Amino acid sequence: MGPDPYFPANGDPRYRVHRYELTLDYRPGPNRLSGTARINAIAGQAQLTEFQLNLADFRIGRVRVDGRQPHYTHRGGRLRVRPAKPPRPGAAFTIEVHWSGNPRPVASPWGGLGWEETEDGALVASQPVGAPSWYPCNDRPADKASYLLSVTTPSAYAVVAGGRLLTRTTKASTTTWVYEQAAPTSSYLVGLAIGKYQTVLLGDPGPGGVPQHGHIPAHLLPRFSRDFARQPAMMELFQELFGPYPFDEYAVVVTEDELDVPVEAQGLSLFGANHVDGVRGSERLVAHELAHQWFGNSVSLADWRHIWLNEGLAKYAEWLWSERSGGRDAGQLAASAHRSLSALPQDLRLSDPGRKLMFDDRLYQRGGLAVHAVRVALGDAAFFHMLRGWAEQHRGAAVTTTTFTSHVARYAREPLDGLFAAWLHETRLPPLPTAGSGPAV
Repeated sequence: MGPDPYFPANGDPRYRVHRYELTLDYRPGPNRLSGTARINAIAGQAQLTEFQLNLADFRIGRVRVDGRQPHYTHRGGRLRVRPAKPPRPGAAFTIEVHWSGNPRPVASPWGGLGWEETEDGALVASQPVGAPSWYPCNDRPADKASYLLSVTTPSAYAVVAGGRLLTRTTKASTTTWVYEQAAPTSSYLVGLAIGKYQTVLLGDPGPGGVPQHGHIPAHLLPRFSRDFARQPAMMELFQELFGPYPFDEYAVVVTEDELDVPVEAQGLSLFGANHVDGVRGSERLVAHELAHQWFGNSVSLADWRHIWLNEGLAKYAEWLWSERSGGRDAGQLAASAHRSLSALPQDLRLSDPGRKLMFDDRLYQRGGLAVHAVRVALGDAAFFHMLRGWAEQHRGAAVTTTTFTSHVARYAREPLDGLFAAWLHETRLPPLPTAGSGPAV
């Protein structure tokens, strides 16, 4: 698998990472970060005479490969390394990097991405290429690894990360928080929030249930309690429809700052204060971010051309939640989305939207409609069997549009080539899918 066609400068297909162990010290006042990364990796099919990590403009203190000092250069967001003793094909090797500086978002067509100072703390929102703003990584969505994350901050601040909190240790005026994310995780999905939060348990998970915590500024707690009250019911529904929740725990963080949109991370979602209004005005987004834990996080992308798989399935999960919780059904929501799209330019190809349009709202809406078209073609029984199978069979893996269409075809009574061509590979908006319209559009 070669470089990502949308972000060829990010990631290195010549090796893959098995595990990151990150030790960070962060001081919010001066926005000062120092870190050590121990990266366990495996060489690809050729001897690894050189490789690269993505890392923003920090001061590099030390680099080692298997304990030896390599030759390296660091510019333009790339840390290029030439090991003193190149790992052989398929061999395991260890990279150690020490870095420090003032973290800031990396530039992108969508503005700054990654590490961002908040009113009193910091948060990380990396999709799609913001991870190098705070740690060295092989920044490609298909290279999934486990993470051990240790963060030391002044004790007045809480640290929230995706995964299980192993320890919290206070010494003098600082506290060290250690989180483990054992499930395979894409670099952009490593979430982190540092702030003054109050922590609450959402619902009672019961024996074998999924612990769900909220971390919010104390003054927002009354509104949060209403806005997120139905999240445990969403978790129950999505486990029924998509299969078991794929991680150990689920956390949501609400920052003091406003965010344009909520952001998913693995086992964690980040919301802005503007998404908490006390009248459940953003409930569809609560459902959308939770659904990403299955679609986008557990089942990930081989590369960014296939982002509709993340966003189309999460959009459709919004519609399923509405349908099952007393709101408009998926057919009504599909009709509304179709009316909206009909009035907009017809220049988006779902299966390969191009970097410029990969976060266009039309991709979300048309993605949801494509999933609805599959539901209409299969019928409910086969559709929900297919959806659960998709999440369970590809858990922890990276997929493509072809992976999805091949999976769906196994549940169909007749070929769906026409449906896939119309909805995924052509730009013209097909007719609204309705019962009895047949599998080919």
